[in-house]
Amino acid sequence: MSSIVDGLIRSDNPDLDFAAARRPNGTPTSRNGRNRQRSSPRPYGPPSESNGALSDAEGFPDDEVVGIRGTDRNRRQDPMRREVPKVADQVGEKVAEEFEKFMENYVEDITLSGAPPSSAMTSDKYYIAQIHGLRIYNLSTLYVDFQHLMSLPNNTLANAIANDYYRYLPFLTRALHNLIAKYEPRYFKEHRQPASASSQSGSSVVGNATSQAESMGGKTTNQQTDKLFTLAFYNLPLISRVRQLRTASIGKLLSISGTVTRTSEVRPELYLATFICEACRSVIPNVEQTFRYTEPTQCPNATCGNRQGWRLDIRQSTFVDWQKVRIQENSSEIPTGSMPRTMDVILRGEIVDRAKAGEKCVFTGTLIVVPDVSQLGLPGVRPEATRDNRNAPRGGDAGGGGVTGLKALGVRDLTYRMAFLACMVTPDTSTPGQAANQQLNGQANNILASLNQTGTVDPHDTGDQAQDAYLQSLTTAEIEDLKQMVHSDHIYSRLVNSLAPMVYGHEIVKKGLLLQLMGGVTKVTPEGMQLRGDINICIVGDPSTSKSQFLKYICSFLPRAVYTSGKASSAAGLTAAVVKDEETGEFTIEAGALMLADNGICAIDEFDKMDLADQVAIHEAMEQQTISIAKAGIQATLNARTSILAAANPVGGRYNRKTTLRANINMSAPIMSRFDLFFVVLDECNESVDRHLAEHIVSIHRLRDQAVQPEFSTEQLQRYIRFARTFKPEFSPEARRLLVAKYQELRNDDAQGGVGRNSYRITVRQLESMIRLSEAIAKANCVEDVTEEFVREAWGLLRMSIISVEKDDVEVDDGGEERDRDADSPMADADGDADGDGDGDEDRDRQPSHPAPPPRPKTKITYDKYMGILNALVRKVNAEESATGEGVEHEELVVWYLEEREEDFSSRDELEAERELVGKCLRRMVKDNILMQIRGEGLVDGDGGREEAERKIYVLHPNCAVDEM
Repeated sequence: MSSIVDGLIRSDNPDLDFAAARRPNGTPTSRNGRNRQRSSPRPYGPPSESNGALSDAEGFPDDEVVGIRGTDRNRRQDPMRREVPKVADQVGEKVAEEFEKFMENYVEDITLSGAPPSSAMTSDKYYIAQIHGLRIYNLSTLYVDFQHLMSLPNNTLANAIANDYYRYLPFLTRALHNLIAKYEPRYFKEHRQPASASSQSGSSVVGNATSQAESMGGKTTNQQTDKLFTLAFYNLPLISRVRQLRTASIGKLLSISGTVTRTSEVRPELYLATFICEACRSVIPNVEQTFRYTEPTQCPNATCGNRQGWRLDIRQSTFVDWQKVRIQENSSEIPTGSMPRTMDVILRGEIVDRAKAGEKCVFTGTLIVVPDVSQLGLPGVRPEATRDNRNAPRGGDAGGGGVTGLKALGVRDLTYRMAFLACMVTPDTSTPGQAANQQLNGQANNILASLNQTGTVDPHDTGDQAQDAYLQSLTTAEIEDLKQMVHSDHIYSRLVNSLAPMVYGHEIVKKGLLLQLMGGVTKVTPEGMQLRGDINICIVGDPSTSKSQFLKYICSFLPRAVYTSGKASSAAGLTAAVVKDEETGEFTIEAGALMLADNGICAIDEFDKMDLADQVAIHEAMEQQTISIAKAGIQATLNARTSILAAANPVGGRYNRKTTLRANINMSAPIMSRFDLFFVVLDECNESVDRHLAEHIVSIHRLRDQAVQPEFSTEQLQRYIRFARTFKPEFSPEARRLLVAKYQELRNDDAQGGVGRNSYRITVRQLESMIRLSEAIAKANCVEDVTEEFVREAWGLLRMSIISVEKDDVEVDDGGEERDRDADSPMADADGDADGDGDGDEDRDRQPSHPAPPPRPKTKITYDKYMGILNALVRKVNAEESATGEGVEHEELVVWYLEEREEDFSSRDELEAERELVGKCLRRMVKDNILMQIRGEGLVDGDGGREEAERKIYVLHPNCAVDEM
């Protein structure tokens, strides 16, 4: 060894002396000093990760710079054909070997996994069965349960993967390739991928140069769309928060939880590129792209030396689906006084489009560092990463100063940022306050459905298909529990009692919320018009009646629910906003609250405080369930298939029962008609209710969770509601007839009540509300038919939401009948004078001789009864006047009314009392200018006979608006 070193030091030409020192026995050399018959392999430099040839500085004897000593015709024609020993990552090789052994031999305990007993397993080995499933379902991702790795006797493999995931990922992928090639060789051969340079266990491309032709010839015909077999891990023991991610986590296997706020379109990403040298037409295959467009370092052809002129061969390159998702911290995880943090998540392959905007998801993968494109695009001195071809070091110090910023201040431009490279996306179903967890039970025979990777239920699927798809995602224990709930008695009322258990009472409101969670059936007409199935509810009430508690509970209960406040929400924030994308500079649509709550519920608190202009923005979303946008050159119609749950306070702070609902809340008539149910919650004093409510609140503060023990837990309710939503009930013929009859009854009540009598006018929208409510009740009972009983329940809910306006009792004229019977009675005259109908002079003459009796109380009847009598009498008088041109006599009108109400009287006394009451009402109607007497007392001469005077005929007053009665 010393002779080699000495010869190298003494020599002016290292190539010649290095070779001479290694020649045994002075073997002669060729004319240029090279030894073509080497007896032992020479030492090589370290392997290069670059995809080009070795650099000139490494000084091997076979390397020769063309043009220094002329062209050597006797030199080997292909300097790349050398045997370079692989520098293997021994630890990585061991990890790959152990991981392959684990996947090949792992057998799942059926009792622990809870797989359905009817599932036909293709193999008792869990991951081998999944590999067979890859071919059956034409998939390319193998899902690995991290709990299986942790259940091994030795945790070394699990710890290695968790701590150095990014380092070992190529080895793990190679182990997967080996297994697929072993158990599904044909499927692997059809879709195999030539490995890239950096994924071949750290070997350099120079060593693989001899097999370039084989690798090119081994490519499949559908190279661009080949499957990229990948691994996806789930069920990690710890789920991190976005705020906790630091540089120490780079490269480790992590799970993070966040709410998706924006998703990009799915684009093709260049994964393995094949380049053609523009100078010599050499082909350089399988150049792996490292988060940016990566070209080869140098042309492998020794006579070329090209470093810049490359052309991408798209036909021989491989592309993979790519999507960028922006997530935001969950609202329950944001510290006090902090803004929510955001992070970009990169999705590839089959997991694109698994996360929708507005969903709360758990992402599993690793933290990576990528160039910050938005910072590079800032105005001013633009930092650029450029290749330095000079030998002198950049800057004044060795190694260069990098991309420098304000050097005098010691500041450098931060042109890198962290992103999350995800291999798995699962919905986060934990409620706020709970720790996020991924308790998924993957079943090897149906892995996608069991891991909730199949997406939402297609509304056009039949009910049976949707139910089967949902049941496949449940374990045996969950299916048994669900079966018991479905087949138990009185499930509807028991579900209502288990909803929002912390809120005392309000069973009617809870019924409405349960039906809103169920929803009706969305239908599409032959013309393509969509009839909404979502139910909109508005809760109006006094302060401190748990309106906001209901909204908060629904938002925590439902995975896809958005909570907003009326005063703090604008029209663009509720529907959609057009924003400029920070990377591309193009205008894009950012989803608002209604779009984020698609297929969910949007809860809007303080609805009455919203500006009218903002309320108008949700008109279209509430009925047509779309959002139309035409601004900044973007014309789009977006889906907003959401139910709206609104809470509003009355105008004066407390609900006034003497005025209409519209006068109590600040809403326009069009938006009021779009709500299916209005619940008016009043804070009324009731000793028993107040005592029970106080005991309930005190026990909650003292015992917390132990204070209430609902029959069904939140998880049971969520499972039941997801299952019930898959039903699509239809109306029976009897239910249809009853539906029509109940709607006519509501319309008649509305017509008789007069203008402003009810909370709002009954329209066809209320008929559609009854249809949706009936279907939701059928779903809650998990039946396929809507019966008459369900229609009556829906009608009762609708009637409760139509709050009748309370009116003061009506005073009707008293004593009129007695004066008619005894005209000479001084009391009758006194009463008559008080009414203004008697002769005042005659009364004054009698007053000295007869003392005035005490005033008799006025007769009062309810407003409803008075309006019923008034409407009946006005209709009779109007009909007679239209038919004969004359009015109706007093006695005939009274007798007609009593005959109409004949069945309501059980005795003669009741009949006489009603006769007297009708007479008083007629006097009141004359006073109110509704009827007019054309003959009778007050209008005839005093010389006329008593019979003529007592004969009274009523006609309609000219000022009476019959149409509004």
